[in-house]
Amino acid sequence: MSWLSTHYEKVALGSAVAVALGLAYLGWSKLNSVEEDFASSLKGVGNNKTAIDGADLVPKARQSMTLDRTWSQAADGERPVDLFTGIALFISSNDPKKAIDLRKDAPLHPPIPNSWWFENRLDPGFADSPRQDPDADGFSNLEEFTAKTDPNNKDSIPPLIAKLRFVKDESLAWVIRPGYGSEGKFPFNYEDSKAGTNKISAADMIAPGGLFFTKPPMENRFKLLGSETRKELNKKINIEMEVTIVRIEDQRPNKKGTIYELPSPLPEERKSDYIQYDRTAIFSLEALGMADREFKVEENTAFALPPGNPNKNYLLKKVSPDVISIEYPATDGSRKSIEIKKGQLPNFND
Repeated sequence: MSWLSTHYEKVALGSAVAVALGLAYLGWSKLNSVEEDFASSLKGVGNNKTAIDGADLVPKARQSMTLDRTWSQAADGERPVDLFTGIALFISSNDPKKAIDLRKDAPLHPPIPNSWWFENRLDPGFADSPRQDPDADGFSNLEEFTAKTDPNNKDSIPPLIAKLRFVKDESLAWVIRPGYGSEGKFPFNYEDSKAGTNKISAADMIAPGGLFFTKPPMENRFKLLGSETRKELNKKINIEMEVTIVRIEDQRPNKKGTIYELPSPLPEERKSDYIQYDRTAIFSLEALGMADREFKVEENTAFALPPGNPNKNYLLKKVSPDVISIEYPATDGSRKSIEIKKGQLPNFND
């Protein structure tokens, strides 16, 4: 038996390895020459076209990728210029073809200068921009500009007195009628517009220095100071007569020290001449989201804005059905007074 027939399997395996190595070499050599085989400059045969469709674009793409595409901020002197703006941002309302230069032209919304809008990052491009309220504190852009406060900060606000609305007054009409006295002591009757009553009978007459009444609605409200005799003209008969005048001091906190002088006795038909009023103003604060919350303040009483603030530095001096008077702290540290008409906010231009 020959050697080939004995080692046939080994010979076959060696031949297969040799063929595989040969094929691998041919593949490697073709791979390294791919740029030559597929270069964009190669043309097809006979028709003068590229051998691969679109291959002529490859050099252009490669060249484009090498370009410096870094974007640099354009500038006009030291002022940056937005190169992406293709149209005028602001135009004249009278002449839509005329662009407005916010740096040089007149204010869009006098008296607010154009620079104020930029400094506060606000858009002046709306007709109602001065009336807008970006921080929702109840004060418009114009009001914030006037007060020199921050229109983007709800904690930076103009004086709240500017947003205090006098809704209406709530008044209680009342009268005290002294009866016939004896030895400086007097009985009293009280009645008011809400059907409230009090009574001191002749058996329990009040002496000078005594507080009365003993029950609501006017419990311990009044103090008898004393009485004196005066001569007064009786208009009905046109004769001067001696009249006993009773002096009463109000003890209510907001009326402490108020003295009423009343004739004794005070007849029913004359009680309208001596009517007094406990007046209360009803307010709403048109800021800080409180426009729908009404609150009450009695006449001659200190109060706070917003309600609940511990600093009661406002004083309701006077209340009438049509107008109130308030003393308030001014921005310069002084105290000023202003009147507010019913249903309105303060008018600082009056």
